[in-house]
Amino acid sequence: MENNNPAPNLFSILIKLMKLRVIILLQITAICAILVHDTISRHGLLEIERTWNDTIFSMVITILGGTLSAGGSNAINMWYDSDIDEKMSRTKNRPIPMGHISPKMSLIFGISISIIGSSFFFILNWKAAFWSFFSVFFYVFIYTIWLKRRTTQNIVIGGIAGATPPLIGWASAATDTMGNLNPLDLGSPIPWMLFALIFLWTPPHFWSLALYRSGEYAIVEVPMMNEVKGSEHTLLQSKLYCFSLFFLGSVPCFWPQSGLPLLWAFSAGILTLWYSKSVWDIDPSEPFDAHGRLPKAAKSFYRSLYYLGFMFLTLVIIVFIPPEELGFFGPLDF
Repeated sequence: MENNNPAPNLFSILIKLMKLRVIILLQITAICAILVHDTISRHGLLEIERTWNDTIFSMVITILGGTLSAGGSNAINMWYDSDIDEKMSRTKNRPIPMGHISPKMSLIFGISISIIGSSFFFILNWKAAFWSFFSVFFYVFIYTIWLKRRTTQNIVIGGIAGATPPLIGWASAATDTMGNLNPLDLGSPIPWMLFALIFLWTPPHFWSLALYRSGEYAIVEVPMMNEVKGSEHTLLQSKLYCFSLFFLGSVPCFWPQSGLPLLWAFSAGILTLWYSKSVWDIDPSEPFDAHGRLPKAAKSFYRSLYYLGFMFLTLVIIVFIPPEELGFFGPLDF
């Protein structure tokens, strides 16, 4: 699709292909996983010695590798979805629909930096590289090419790719505690709890976006849940995922061996209640605003972004407190 507007410089085009604003939140979760790992190791809850230099080095490699690998995945996604992006108001101003770059160049760029980015993690640990390559593969082939245009469960299953950054971050830090050849064994249940947090957060997060952009996915025949099953059913599903997030936050109560402080359960519960209220407030029958959006669905979408960031940052703050100073609110198995 040609556009008469002059193209921006090449660097700006490539940055847009990578969708850096989306990547920032993913990188926050990976960095938080590193900080949680190294902090609880300093508290003696993990049998590994980590200096601050180790922590900083892991963070730098994770930021570089994660940004390139995720950015490459996004560029490949724009290549594959270029035929539908030009038909949706949310995506019509992306580089390919605007004619600023060819689909072929987007594909070459995406493949190149995703491989380079994932390979960065071999500097730290092969398991970190494994989960980075897995994330790229899953997002491109399973979600983008296979699921997105075929099933209402596209976001649910595809969310696995977006939930891997804590696994990558944790594996980047836990270099000396993962000597076996099982990529699922990361030396602790905590990274898998963080994985589950993002996985369960993704459906209500994205469905609120689909609701406030109602009709757009139907135009391009993408079977988003609200377009196929209806808004009420989509809201019911979103609420069920919110209940799952409440259950997940209580991990320290029923899994003391996780090493998570009991204070995390209270904090996670309060934050989940705050976010869940925005989901319960969504009203599919309310009129669209001046921008053609459902106001309460838009509010829930933006609140979900803050919610995920607050959940990870709060966990980091809590684990920085020495367990003995938390008293009753510390790890139950400490």
